[in-house]
Amino acid sequence: MTSSVTAPNAHHRLAVHDVVLLMETDAEAGLAEREATSRLGRYGRNVLPAAEPAGPLLRLARQVNHPLIYVLLAAGVITVLLGELVDAGVIFGVVTINALTGFVQESKAEAVLDALRTMVHTEARVVRDGRVRRLPSEQLVPGDLVLVEAGDKVPADLRLVRETELEVDESALTGESLPVAKDEVVLDEETPVADRRNMVYSGTLVTAGTGAGIAVATGAETELGEIHRLVGTADALETPLTRKLARLSNVLTVVILALAAVAFAAGVLRGEQPSEMFAAAVALAVGAIPEGLPAVVTITLAIGVARMAHRRAVIRRLPAVETLGSTTVICTDKTGTLTENQMTVRSIWTPDGAFDVGGTGYAPQGEIRDAGGRPVGETGSQALRWSLLAGAACNDATLMGGDGQVSVLGDPTEGALLVAAAKVGLDRDRVASMLPRVETIPFSSDRQYMATLHDDALGSGRVVLAKGAVERVVRLCGAEMDRHGSSRPLDLDRAAAAAATLAAGGLRVLATAMARAGATDGLDETALGATLVLTGLQAMQDPPRPAAAAAIAACHDAGIAVKMITGDHVGTARAIADQIGLVAGRGPEAATGSSPAAGTGTPGPWLSGADLARLPPDRFADAVDQAAVFARVSPEQKLRLVEALQARHHVVAMTGDGVNDAPALRQADIGVAMGRGGTEVAKEAADMVLTDDDFATIEAAVEEGRGVFDNLTKFITWTLPTNMGEGLVILVAILLGTALPILPVQILWINMTTAVCLGLMLAFEPKEPGSMRRPPRDPHRPLLTVGLVLRVLLVSALLVAGSWWLFEGERTGGADLATARTAALNFFVAVETFYLFSCRSLTRSALHVGAFSNRWIYVGVGTQVAGQLALTYLPVMNRLFQTAPIAAGAWLRILLLGLAASVIVAVDKRVRRRIL
Repeated sequence: MTSSVTAPNAHHRLAVHDVVLLMETDAEAGLAEREATSRLGRYGRNVLPAAEPAGPLLRLARQVNHPLIYVLLAAGVITVLLGELVDAGVIFGVVTINALTGFVQESKAEAVLDALRTMVHTEARVVRDGRVRRLPSEQLVPGDLVLVEAGDKVPADLRLVRETELEVDESALTGESLPVAKDEVVLDEETPVADRRNMVYSGTLVTAGTGAGIAVATGAETELGEIHRLVGTADALETPLTRKLARLSNVLTVVILALAAVAFAAGVLRGEQPSEMFAAAVALAVGAIPEGLPAVVTITLAIGVARMAHRRAVIRRLPAVETLGSTTVICTDKTGTLTENQMTVRSIWTPDGAFDVGGTGYAPQGEIRDAGGRPVGETGSQALRWSLLAGAACNDATLMGGDGQVSVLGDPTEGALLVAAAKVGLDRDRVASMLPRVETIPFSSDRQYMATLHDDALGSGRVVLAKGAVERVVRLCGAEMDRHGSSRPLDLDRAAAAAATLAAGGLRVLATAMARAGATDGLDETALGATLVLTGLQAMQDPPRPAAAAAIAACHDAGIAVKMITGDHVGTARAIADQIGLVAGRGPEAATGSSPAAGTGTPGPWLSGADLARLPPDRFADAVDQAAVFARVSPEQKLRLVEALQARHHVVAMTGDGVNDAPALRQADIGVAMGRGGTEVAKEAADMVLTDDDFATIEAAVEEGRGVFDNLTKFITWTLPTNMGEGLVILVAILLGTALPILPVQILWINMTTAVCLGLMLAFEPKEPGSMRRPPRDPHRPLLTVGLVLRVLLVSALLVAGSWWLFEGERTGGADLATARTAALNFFVAVETFYLFSCRSLTRSALHVGAFSNRWIYVGVGTQVAGQLALTYLPVMNRLFQTAPIAAGAWLRILLLGLAASVIVAVDKRVRRRIL
């Protein structure tokens, strides 16, 4: 029994009787109830290990896990030790606001995800003590004999012991879009999961037939459990934003500590008291720390989250909204992400001519048109009519639902045939009344066709209808039907050529046929040969989502590579890639489909899982970087693909909806799961969940992400000169041995009020035109470019020079210390206000983005002006912040100097734009 739990992948290579012996069970009677109870205690419940949800305290603690917050906390503690309780209170208040904002936003996102989750408890039919019984699937144990039928969700990994026309939808596990026919034959040990016909796996869906299998793995030991383990081992990477902010925080920490050390040493060398110099050094550090940065970063990201929510995306972790803005590669699953995950008939060929079928999905919307583009009805061509009747009547599927939410119970291929017939008025109920079924020859993997016998309610006698693989159905035909319903000799070569042309386009092709029978005739499989009349070929595929092509084109325009990674077949993947323009513009190799495995020596746009397995390690990363389509790929290979791209310094976004996508979603810089059709495993592994399951929302997310990063860069470019200027003002005062032009408590007032009233308004800036026509940011590019660093230094120098000039001018003019400091303080705020308008665009004039495109700017400026007037003239504020009223002449000098600084920055911006 140990091997059955520790090595579940081995059972496909064993004969049924060997599996029965290994699992110590019975292929007919199943386990004894007592033994099942014992095994439940031994192996545990049939559930995946659930991650413990983070409690409120842990989620709150995560909000302060940031280098800049550590600097603020250290400054606050030191300020308390120095007895500056007001200053310390302000610092700790900033940390608290920042933590609460992040905590609330994370809690809101998790609440939305909870609403998306479907809490469905499945049951299983199990044979125990020779009796069939139903019990919760979590009570299954290794060795149980489990029965499955159409519509069942497979509750565990089962080795089949018997089956009848069993087909299973394994798309959530393997990415294969079509149901897989199953049997109980022994397979080679190296057979991949997607090709193990004698196994059915936990979490997959039975679409047709019945079967019985022995549970060889439950819970964490299933293939689903293995993927769950991969999700747990995949690294949850930092985002580009958190990496850059951490690097900026580290640089600021070093610079601030260095300045504080220089100030302390200079003062002591000049003979000042060490305790006073230590207090001054701490004041310098507090002034240089951008206290408002963490809160503004969090709020800016939260605003981006709100904008994304309106565009049908739920952000689970705040920095994720920015990460898409820096993405260089999007790796996307095909089934359910780029495609509808709803098989659709696209083309019908008849001996009478070809027809195009409009509409997508299972909703019977769209028309069937002839080669001239004219709509046709059921009476337009008898060959077309009988092809559609054969597809709809020789069919065991059922369409369910309505109002645009139609689903199929049964084989998706049969669902597509039902929809095609309904588009000319031949819905399932009408067909059943016209042609009541009498007898059936079911489809099987050996037979490769299905045939049914019907009474003809509109005529006389009976009708035989058939559908199936082209090569099998054609062999049953001795004639073909023309548009009038008459038979003529079968042109086998023309039919084969038509089938080959349709298949070359990535379509799945089925043939349909019919024959008249007597009123009392039965259905004899052995007598069908060469008796049927070929009515047509129906070609279908899982169609691309309507907006997928435009979204991919927009990503290409933005310089973002899009790669399809799927478990489906290469031909199907190539057809979808062609339709959505995934490899457009790649040149001749895109048409030839060259790959390393093809012997060309040059990696091409198409690679299969087998090609990847054969690639030598030194060529793997290059091949992955150049290819655009990866087909028949296992979950382990998906994870390896993402890791290879990250090793080449790409910022990788991974989209998907299946269980097989979860490890790669977790490993990617940002994982994007589908909210409607996505599995819970995928949603839990993702950073962002799309509530509409539409790949086109990714384009919106990229645009929003770029806008968020731009706004954060604008804020940082705006706030750093103030902090640097404040620190340098104090440093200069210490070096010169003069009074401080601005006190620490006044610095805290500047930092906090301007960050909220002025800087925060940049978070509401609309996206600048052309943001989606520029290439992605270089992942190695620092948060601030050399040009922006020089601008920060320029504005810092203007602040230091202007504040000292005002301070000394006021003192020389006879003003007391409090009045001179108030003038210097207001000068800082005036320059920040003028500079705020300049930062609305970092490369162009503020008029370029529209004077009134962000009305919050004016609200913030008005609030800040009111605060400065209160600080300057209210007695209570004068006492708290050691300020004093200033005269009109001082205000005039402040405004003129602030305007001059703004002009200098505008000239610098224009000169640099011309140089670059």
